[in-house]
Amino acid sequence: MADETEKAKLKLVSEEGQPVSIPKPEGEFSLARFKSKRGPTVAGVETLLTALPHSSISQVKDFVRLHPDDENYWSPELCFVNVPVKGQKRDTLHLIDEELALRFLPSARILRFRLALASKPHDIFFLCEVPSQNLDNNWNLTNLQACEMAKTVWVQATSRKEEGVEGYKIDTARDSDAFPPPKWPIQTFDQILTQTFRGDLAITHERHPGLLRLIGARLTP
Repeated sequence: MADETEKAKLKLVSEEGQPVSIPKPEGEFSLARFKSKRGPTVAGVETLLTALPHSSISQVKDFVRLHPDDENYWSPELCFVNVPVKGQKRDTLHLIDEELALRFLPSARILRFRLALASKPHDIFFLCEVPSQNLDNNWNLTNLQACEMAKTVWVQATSRKEEGVEGYKIDTARDSDAFPPPKWPIQTFDQILTQTFRGDLAITHERHPGLLRLIGARLTP
């Protein structure tokens, strides 16, 4: 038995006395063969946002956070109009050039407010309508207060109309860590707004179908 062991050892040394590597069997499994050589792609890091819904903080009827960077993820005051759309029960919000709005529409039809990137729990993103006019009105004032608070804590705003009180009751989440903080997207706010109001949702000229619908003008080719 000892002689056979010595013969096996001799097979591992060349005639010059150098060790000889023994190739691994062809079918031997090795994880190195399947190792990924590529890093994560952009798609693997984050799904880019497309068009987002929009509403006031009270309409959500849930806890809300607003992006804390109001310089980059809150818009300035913008001009909007609601346009009736055939086949839809609700009017559709359109951006509108202010000069066009003043030329063609009564002032009561023109809406002015800011938009801020917001999220419900678990990264359900939307655009929050932030009041910027008539802030002496308690509805607008308490709405704005809720939006400002939501930059740092989870907030829920509820109408107090049934109590005979004008304004919103502002509640914060009982536990600050009840929900994970939002994973805010890396897209710029301009990119998000462009996705949301692309195409016919921005009224930029006097022959726009939305404006013609509002003034009762015939749509011509």
